[in-house]
Amino acid sequence: MALLIFANGVLDEVEWIRPYLAQATAVWAADGGSKHLYRLQRLPDRVIGDMDSLEPELQAWLTTHQVRFDQHPVEKDETDLELALLLAAEQPEPEIWLFGLLGGRLDQMLANIFLLTHPALAHKQVQMITPTERAWLVREQTEIVGQVGDLVSLIPLVGDAHGVSTTGMQWQLLAETLHFGQARGVSNRLTAEKATARVQNGLLLCIHARQ
Repeated sequence: MALLIFANGVLDEVEWIRPYLAQATAVWAADGGSKHLYRLQRLPDRVIGDMDSLEPELQAWLTTHQVRFDQHPVEKDETDLELALLLAAEQPEPEIWLFGLLGGRLDQMLANIFLLTHPALAHKQVQMITPTERAWLVREQTEIVGQVGDLVSLIPLVGDAHGVSTTGMQWQLLAETLHFGQARGVSNRLTAEKATARVQNGLLLCIHARQ
């Protein structure tokens, strides 16, 4: 079971999200992320942010159903998603699933991805989820479960990643360095239904794309 958070990015389709909602212990929206839940007619349990992205119809829907608002000033240091993640870090759920992080403004999209490295989330399993991909941070090791031929990319964040080793992939790594800003870890493929990736020092963004 997981805590789901919806950000104010682009989601062309939303029906694929319903199975994830069925597994949720709680569903939150970061301000305008409420719009995705409105399309699904699934009320969020909580809305976090400065509320500057809520259209009148959306605001009325939330208010009528007495959804809880955690309202913050417009002038603040954190984004709405960051505020939601910091609050989620204090909750008992070990997993946080994120939707609607991509698309729209490039600065917001990049900031959303790098929020995965926030120290407050180090004890949580945080995943970005799209219709065909999942992405999560590897601090020590991870297991990738999928089908032979699925794409897996390992991208270093916040500096070089040292001692990177993999199993179950077409191009194996054995205690090697993936350099920050270089694309060597992109577009590997699963050769088994279960693969692993380990890093001795540094952080990796693992992106698993189902074929």
